[in-house]
Amino acid sequence: MKNLFIGLGVLAMVAGTSCKKEYTCECTVTGGGSTASSSTTIKATKKDAKESCETGSSTVGTGDDAIVSKCEIK
Repeated sequence: MKNLFIGLGVLAMVAGTSCKKEYTCECTVTGGGSTASSSTTIKATKKDAKESCETGSSTVGTGDDAIVSKCEIK
């Protein structure tokens, strides 16, 4: 019984920790008839990396003059 509680305790500690991994954030900027791409490596949990990456997404202007930046985890 004691071994069962120790095993469950170890399992709970492992499950409760979050793994930080390296994720690649790829951004594409389109506007004025051209496109540019860039990528950045983010070391974080998947959720935090996704949130951080998506903050680079935006749209400036409207119509044909719009500059669109779209970022996503790959």
